[in-house]
Amino acid sequence: MNFKTLFYSLILTLFMFNCSSSSDDDTTSQPDPTPDPEPTEKITYEANIKSIMSSNCISCHGSTPSNNAPMSLTTYTQVKNYIDGIIDRINRTGAGKMPPSGTLSTNSKNLIQQWKDGGLLEN
Repeated sequence: MNFKTLFYSLILTLFMFNCSSSSDDDTTSQPDPTPDPEPTEKITYEANIKSIMSSNCISCHGSTPSNNAPMSLTTYTQVKNYIDGIIDRINRTGAGKMPPSGTLSTNSKNLIQQWKDGGLLEN
């Protein structure tokens, strides 16, 4: 092998080695993306969720459930205990969707989900 071929082979090998090298200490890695900002207002049952439930659910899920509703959703504890089922039902598009008379607004659905994600605060 002549010197020129050896030289280019060495350069190519070094180039490929540098390109394939990885390190956990790599200082050129991208920074973590900025986390979503915290909401400026905490979502609570009393301030946000109670009115949604009263406007859309209490006609059937009142103190004495009616229209074949299986449970009451008039208190914080009741809504908290059934939150997974509530979220399932308000996001359905077919059979079993709630409320049966229409669909909750996207804002109301988002508030309920954010309330759950935020720890189901009462006040």
